Amino acid sequence: MLAGTINSVAGGGGLIAFPALLVVGIPPINANATNTVGLWFGTAASAIAYRQELAHQKMLWLLSSVSVVGGVGGAYILLHTPEATFESLIPYLMLIGTVLFATGKPLIKWLRSRNQHLSNFRLPTIVVLLLQLAIAIYGGFYGGGVGILMLTVLEVMGIQNMHTMNGMKTWLATCINAAAIVYFMLSQTILWQQAIVMALGSLIGGYGSAKFARQLHPSLIRYVVIGIGSIITAYFFWHQHRN
Repeated sequence: MLAGTINSVAGGGGLIAFPALLVVGIPPINANATNTVGLWFGTAASAIAYRQELAHQKMLWLLSSVSVVGGVGGAYILLHTPEATFESLIPYLMLIGTVLFATGKPLIKWLRSRNQHLSNFRLPTIVVLLLQLAIAIYGGFYGGGVGILMLTVLEVMGIQNMHTMNGMKTWLATCINAAAIVYFMLSQTILWQQAIVMALGSLIGGYGSAKFARQLHPSLIRYVVIGIGSIITAYFFWHQHRN
């Protein structure tokens, strides 16, 4: 529920939900797959809410196709990574996710401040698609901070409307995770009992807290997420060093 609430305001709920699964003893790869399912429903619901902003985006289907391919590729890499190797990567993945979440908004603001200088600059379509493919592979593998990466690419593409950017980012994240989930299902990696509980909690938290969440400043939520993410990251580094 907390992750759903945080996602509805500032994003970053996965930085809390994924470690929670590890704490209760779920193996890391199963926890990652289960976390993807648990939070997907909230993301999909948000994507539907942005349908008007998505209606006339010419590159959306190309980006969606690349996202699906990358999501499957990332899930494949995850499931072919030894459990011990992935466990050793967890502190670094948490660190990457926390840093991206902490620095992403200032980066977007900086890009917007440079918009006059970038107004005539557009990335070639093939470069955009390759960047989205790389982001989607990372998203299928782990995904912490993936939304910030997509917003950065969309900004450099020249999309200026923030609602359109958020809509495209949410839809593409939905595509990435849906593709990964299908692969996880076929590989029987998802722990469905936990995933269903997480999905219900995420939906209740995201929908039920909407009125309360609007009264909170998004920056406050961001600071809370960054603080929690930093503490959890430090704990995983300490735990790895101790072992």
